[in-house]
Amino acid sequence: MVCIHPILDADRVAFLMCRGYTHGMKTAVSIPNDIFEVAERLARRTRKSRSQLFSDALKEYLARHVPDEITETMNRVCDEVDEPKDQFASSASHRILRQSEW
Repeated sequence: MVCIHPILDADRVAFLMCRGYTHGMKTAVSIPNDIFEVAERLARRTRKSRSQLFSDALKEYLARHVPDEITETMNRVCDEVDEPKDQFASSASHRILRQSEW
């Protein structure tokens, strides 16, 4: 997404975009100083911008938590389908669970 000021012409917009302006949503967040300092060092060491580093971190975080959402959705779908219970599969599952160490 690019925000274009009405008085900027196309050449100025192209110039600004070539200077590293991102093509995404911009937002401001507050983080503790110690986390910021560690992130800043990592960004320099990996030769990434802070924006790229924070974006990568958020992607990783979301990837770890999205499966929970998928599982919840699948559970709702299974509840809605209302298939008759497979007695054999149910008995086998219970037997395996009883033998498993928790």
